[in-house]
Amino acid sequence: MAWRRASHRAVFPAATRLVLLCTLLHPLMSGTALAQGIGCVLQTAAGSQRQILRCRDGLTVEAEVGATYNLVDQDRDTRPDAVNLQGRAIFIDSPPQSARRGFQIMTPQAIAAVRGTQWAVDVSGARTSVFVVTGQVAVRRVSGNTRSVSLGPGEGVDVEAGTSPLVVRRWPAPRAAALLARLGR
Repeated sequence: MAWRRASHRAVFPAATRLVLLCTLLHPLMSGTALAQGIGCVLQTAAGSQRQILRCRDGLTVEAEVGATYNLVDQDRDTRPDAVNLQGRAIFIDSPPQSARRGFQIMTPQAIAAVRGTQWAVDVSGARTSVFVVTGQVAVRRVSGNTRSVSLGPGEGVDVEAGTSPLVVRRWPAPRAAALLARLGR
């Protein structure tokens, strides 16, 4: 997992990134939770190398092994406002009681925004796939045709560069199961 500073966004302070990087690279610390400067705790999932980030307001981000992402705290209130996902998949559980103000997942191709739901986002090459387990998620392209679509439970969308309208589809059970299995679900 690589942590990168986004030039136009406030992200983890340097000391927190260093502690987090050491935790990810140090095999003796598997399963150990460390308090993070943004009110979250990083853990390793039991029996795997998947990383789980649990935040004090109920937000949980589970990252597939090898996922490249960083948390964004745009308003510097010590709560993540977004995840910048560059590669692989993450599963997000954002319960309604967390009162997230437009929490979103940003990828090279898409922005997925939500309030109170569970969903997965996968970045593979030039495509971002978003799948909703529960709740509602709005998805739009980063550029080009930026008209958003709304996804409900069991629905997904594949986002690639271009201007054609996004097409919401009910995902076949094998496709949904394959993505969720990569995330320990």
